[in-house]
Amino acid sequence: MSALVSTEWLAAHLDDPLLRIADGSFYLPAHKRDADAEYLTQHIPGAVRFDVDQIADRNSSLPHMLPSPEQFAEQVSALGLGSDCRIVSYDGMGLMSAARVWWMFRVFGHDNVAVLDGGLPKWLREGRPVASGAAKPEPRVFTPHLRPEMVRGWQDMLAASKAGSQMIDARSAGRFAGTEPEARAGLRSGHVPGATSLLFNTLLNPDQTMLSPADLEKRFHDAGIDPAKPIIASCGSGVTACVLALGLHEIGAPDAAVYDGSWTEWGGREDLPIATGA
Repeated sequence: MSALVSTEWLAAHLDDPLLRIADGSFYLPAHKRDADAEYLTQHIPGAVRFDVDQIADRNSSLPHMLPSPEQFAEQVSALGLGSDCRIVSYDGMGLMSAARVWWMFRVFGHDNVAVLDGGLPKWLREGRPVASGAAKPEPRVFTPHLRPEMVRGWQDMLAASKAGSQMIDARSAGRFAGTEPEARAGLRSGHVPGATSLLFNTLLNPDQTMLSPADLEKRFHDAGIDPAKPIIASCGSGVTACVLALGLHEIGAPDAAVYDGSWTEWGGREDLPIATGA
């Protein structure tokens, strides 16, 4: 079953009693955008603000790491995102951080979650309705069921690197090769030895909707990836890696694991090996 819903579908189901919408917009400093302010200015009617930097491990020095199941349940319950709901996430880029929200819900056992294909930009281009101001959701109960096999740490990546397992990196080719600076200061440049470069937005059409399953499959195969075998996706900080995981889901591949700390963790440690070049 596809994890994508169209703008047409969402517009037709806005009044469904168990539909819940989450604005999962996230921007890097280079984007020079304020996700919270943009949400207050305009969002899809009924959407709550799902901040990946706030629904995160408060004890970690790394950005937006997964929280505990208990913390996740407490925070999404307060947003009215219950276990009985059909949840649709979107973001202000088109299709980027919404995939992180999708992945987080699935990590905590909730499969009734989808991503709005093309996100808020497509919704706005089509002249669909928007709302402003803060949402006032009624709390609902969310019961988490952790799937640890969908999450990987640096130890798993080190073992995968030594074993020659499939690892895909969603960052740009220059960052992967070590020829471009990292988005965050203080990180080494390069990639996990043995990883394959597959920029996340090569899975997207120009309008930021996802490619067809046939084109997605070709992208993975052209990158030398066998979707039928286990895969770990990584990126800069665990956000765009989820776009790769979503793309694999759309072609019926087994669930890809995501390296949650991604390059922010790996590149920030001096005791882990790196490789450079294409």
